[in-house]
Formats: sequence, structure tokens, C-alpha cells
Amino acid sequence: MNASEEKLLEVRNLHVAYGKVEALQGVSLAIAKGRMGQIVTVIGPNGAGKTTLLSAIMGLLPSRGEIFFAGELEPVPEVGRMVRRGMNLVPEKRELFAEMSVEDNLILGAFQRYRQGYRDHDRSLREVFALFPRLLERRRQRAGTLSGGERQMVAIGRALMAQPTLLMLDEPSLGLAPLVVREIFRIIVELRKRGVSILLVEQNARAALQVADYAYVIETGGIVMEGQAENLRNDPRVIEAYLGLGQHQEKLA
Repeated sequence: MNASEEKLLEVRNLHVAYGKVEALQGVSLAIAKGRMGQIVTVIGPNGAGKTTLLSAIMGLLPSRGEIFFAGELEPVPEVGRMVRRGMNLVPEKRELFAEMSVEDNLILGAFQRYRQGYRDHDRSLREVFALFPRLLERRRQRAGTLSGGERQMVAIGRALMAQPTLLMLDEPSLGLAPLVVREIFRIIVELRKRGVSILLVEQNARAALQVADYAYVIETGGIVMEGQAENLRNDPRVIEAYLGLGQHQEKLA
């Protein structure tokens, strides 16, 4: 990433430890600020520290290092403050309220904005339903009765109700059928067009590198490669480690 670019998010020398085990070891990354959103992906094997990275940025885990968001240092990131400032996280487990309706789950995502005095949740809800027409059809249905893909849509929609400028997605394709994965990734690209930047943690490296602008490869708690996503997609080391040799495999439409 160009050092002169203004940054929406900048993480410098981030360390996270679980007891004596250091899960992140000096991780640095950035997402550029601009009129159009940017998709930055972090790929790597299981246990490399991808989820830990998102959790630390969001303030769910204690960390050492520097986290700048929208030009301001966050000495101790705190979830509520980060949401108020325009950051949101869709966790890997989605964490919906199973007994509540789709619509009520979505409205909960606007809670912080409501506390700040905003009364625009109806407009936000319409925008989410326009993005996910299937959720409009199921708005009265209990979230616990939805398919995996529909639950992922609700989780993303709920995060969007907070009107974030940066949306962090933790393994959005996990456990989903290929057709649903393609739909989710199309939505990610659409969000970028609407000015939402995305920090995408994804084990499906092929799909992530197809939609991302910039990419980082993390292994054993540290960044081992970074660059334009297109360049990493064609890098022999990435192909061998994460994409396999089957370049003929189907791409996202």
C-alpha cells in the first residue's frame, strides 16, 4: 500500500498473547481511505491468528501496539466506541438471537446509533432488505430457522444497520454451499461500490483474492507476504500454499 495514502485503518506492531503464548507477533496492516471502499483480505491457515487480529482491532481482546482508525489513535480499543466511530465486526459464528425474528435481529444492529440520537433505522432497514431481498421475505421468521447462508446475510445486515465505514468479516464463506458463497462475495463487492471498506478474513483464499484490492498472508501470528491481491493471486508461493495447482477451477461469477 502506498505510504502516502490517507488511511482509514492503520495497525502498527500489534501483539496479542494468550497467557505466555503470543498469538500475534508485531502485525502491521492498513486500509486506505477514499470515496470508494477498499477490500483488504487477510488469508492464512487455521490457527494463524486471523480471528485474533479482528478481535483485537475491535477491542474484544487486549493487545499491545497502535491502532489508528479514521486518523485517530485508539490507545485501548473498546467495542462500543469503535461501533460508534464507524467500525463493525461480523464474527465467524454469526451470533444471532435464534428465537427473535429476522427483522428484530437486524434492528438490534442500530442500537448504538439510536443511543447517539439517530432515528434512521427504518431507512437502514430498507437498505438492508434491498441488498438482501431474501431477508425481506423472511423478516417475520425466527432467525434460528434460517439456512446457513440466510443467517450469514442477517449477520452482515445487522452490522450494516450501524452504518459502518469499515466492516470486518470473519470467514463469511464458512460452511456455505458454493452458490451461496458466490452470492455473499457479490454482496461484498457491492458494499465496496457503496463506499464501505471491508477487512476480510477468509480461509477461501481463491475467493478472497478475486474480490480484494490488497492482501496480507499471515502465518503463525505474523505477516509473511503482502501486496496487490492480483499479484498475490499469481504468485507461485501463494498458488502452491493456498490456491492449489488447479488454476482451471471455477471462479466467482
